[in-house]
Amino acid sequence: MRPETRLEHDEIERYSRHLLLPEVGIAGQAKLKAASVLLIGAGGLGSPVGLYLAAAGVGRIGLVDFDAVDISNLHRQVLFGTRDIGRPKLEVAAERLRDINPHIAIETHDTRLTSENALAVLRDYDVVVDGTDNFPTRYLVNDACVLLGKPNVYGSIFRFEGQASVFWADRGPCYRCLYPEPPLPGMVPSCAEGGVLGVLPGTVGALQATETVKLILEIGEPLVGRLLLFNALEMRFRELVLRRDPGCPLCGDHPSIRELIDYEAFCGITAEADLHVESITAVELRTRIDRGDPLVLLDVRSPQEWEICRLDSSRLLPLGDLPSRIDELDPRHEIVVVCRTGRRSVRAAALLGDSGFGRVRSLEGGLRGWATEIDPSMPRY
Repeated sequence: MRPETRLEHDEIERYSRHLLLPEVGIAGQAKLKAASVLLIGAGGLGSPVGLYLAAAGVGRIGLVDFDAVDISNLHRQVLFGTRDIGRPKLEVAAERLRDINPHIAIETHDTRLTSENALAVLRDYDVVVDGTDNFPTRYLVNDACVLLGKPNVYGSIFRFEGQASVFWADRGPCYRCLYPEPPLPGMVPSCAEGGVLGVLPGTVGALQATETVKLILEIGEPLVGRLLLFNALEMRFRELVLRRDPGCPLCGDHPSIRELIDYEAFCGITAEADLHVESITAVELRTRIDRGDPLVLLDVRSPQEWEICRLDSSRLLPLGDLPSRIDELDPRHEIVVVCRTGRRSVRAAALLGDSGFGRVRSLEGGLRGWATEIDPSMPRY
């Protein structure tokens, strides 16, 4: 952290409730002002973390994101409003955080974090906050933090449950000690596929912000070596004790990972472009449906997504159930696989192709593309 700096007159007023705490005081607030935090992801978790760290007076906050504000973000990503739809998240987030506190510096990194750039992006920050929503990036952030000796303030959310911890290999276990191997692709749906209670990231993000402030101030007992589990439906917190794994390939006694790796490959994720799957556009599919061609429209989304919108005459068979129920399909039929955006349908089509189905196509762009090109009345989510 940078040497402690003096507080300006109006900062003393702004942070007065902090200054009254014996554990913080002038010296502690100066530590916050001198500190730097990198927030990876400006979404559901990043929104409350960013808001609270800016308000708390963390002197330099870096934001990593490359997405634009979508209407489906607004029920949980409280950095953004309706008028921001379509704007870059980084642009909106920086404006909002600077408005909360003009005394802090906001740095934006408009990029996807990769093995090629992660060390350079993380290196100049004291604390890293993981607000990501996918396994390759979680492992990437963890590994980069271990290699750089940075604390990683971790949080994750799904449906009604959340987790929080601090992974810091210098003082305890890392993320790989808890999860040595990622789940099989498709086994754990994303929030876009499985949903999330809108207020849940507020709870978990506030926990992450609290841990970050404690680390900077060097007060209290951080969540190093502990995993906090939160169930919103039961309104219960549970705590698991985590221990460093001596056999961890990254932070163990004899580490084998000494540089960043291919995290997509490590998580078993094959890029959709690398899967040999034929596709069909929404316009082409509309033409064939109107012509009465004998097609099986196979929807591989969840039952909850099916209730939101669907194509007429389509059949629901969720992707996770497809391997065990593939015998319900006739390989003699021509099948068009449908999902929300076209990603799950590509994987389903590849699975069917590998199982001997010779006439399978994936709908390009999924139902979102269909709503844009064919039926604007179809709800998009």
